Amino acid sequence: MAKLYPRVYEAIFARHLARNRQMLFVPGPRQVGKTTTCRGLGDAYLNIDNMDERKAIMAGPASLAARVARAGKGKPRPVVVLDELHKWKKWKAFLKGFFDTYEARVRVIVTGSSRLDVYRRGGDSMMGRYFPYRMHPFSVGEIARQEVPRVSVRPPVRVPEAEFRALWEHGGYPEPFVKRQAAFTRQWHHVRRSQLLREDLRDFTNVQELSQIGAVASLLEARSAASLVYSNLAESVNASVDTIRRWVQTLVALHHGFLLRPWHRKIARSLLKEPRWYLRDWSGIRDPGARAETFVACHLLKAVEGWTDLGMGEFALHYLRDKQHHEVDFLVVRDGSPWFLVEVKRSDDNLNPSLPYFQGKTGARHAFQVAIDAPFADADCFSREDPVKVSARTFLSQLL
Repeated sequence: MAKLYPRVYEAIFARHLARNRQMLFVPGPRQVGKTTTCRGLGDAYLNIDNMDERKAIMAGPASLAARVARAGKGKPRPVVVLDELHKWKKWKAFLKGFFDTYEARVRVIVTGSSRLDVYRRGGDSMMGRYFPYRMHPFSVGEIARQEVPRVSVRPPVRVPEAEFRALWEHGGYPEPFVKRQAAFTRQWHHVRRSQLLREDLRDFTNVQELSQIGAVASLLEARSAASLVYSNLAESVNASVDTIRRWVQTLVALHHGFLLRPWHRKIARSLLKEPRWYLRDWSGIRDPGARAETFVACHLLKAVEGWTDLGMGEFALHYLRDKQHHEVDFLVVRDGSPWFLVEVKRSDDNLNPSLPYFQGKTGARHAFQVAIDAPFADADCFSREDPVKVSARTFLSQLL
């Protein structure tokens, strides 16, 4: 069995609890390790899916505060973890009242497998009362380091080859990554997909749509790293384009996948609307090129969301393509300005001419062609400002 690494999120969440009064919201995919990580930091844990614990929550803020104080055994600010609280219709009003009354006496962590977006369904605003920390699976950067990053990109670190291969073959979700058995990984994928389609979707849609959304999810599983054409999906499942858009957003909210939009500022004749779809787990993708691109996409998404959540700036992930067929897989934007380009290849191919082309158009400081199969090189990728070929082992170790 592989070494069971501590999560970088343990250090991130612990620092938040020590420094900030705000509640800590932890959204993320199912089975990404939210409960295990957060329970290790909490004095009391309550899951809304447990009927006894649900009753304890619904007994009211005073009852909950007393329970947390007992569990904390005299600590000045004991920590309570509230898991899947968003499944309760009155969760926002409850949290607002609880926080406003007991802010000085209790620290609160709220976790959820769907997005804890307090603005989605209207109601009272939670503004100023929480900080979000979006949790992701293991990455090369997290295997390399588990301390809170002080800067966005760090010096490269060589990770053991067995760890990199396990990440590539079994994905970054803790159980299959640690277990590293092909049969277990396949079983885990099957069960997780069933839970998504049979359980999680019921919280977002009506029963009549479940089979059709399941069909869309199946189609999208074979299209990771591809452009998403809503009209084609609509025709395949006999639904309207607007309905398909809504269903895809539901799958995004459940962390089944994510969408990237094209960057179009200063890009003449760029594509403006067509998004790309990526699965949140690359390990089940059969096509090696799509797997490589999804592997890097998931690493970049973790980095830009993590850097943003840590207060390092406003980061975003896009792709580049124009009507003249110039194309680059990814563009990372920092505080509204292009920062670096990424093109993904399996091996040490010739440099994609679109890299220097779009670097000139966007003014991005760096342009990388990342090779999955290239060996680690002990050289800072971000020391180069010309378009350069780099190893995935090196480049990804510098991210979160």
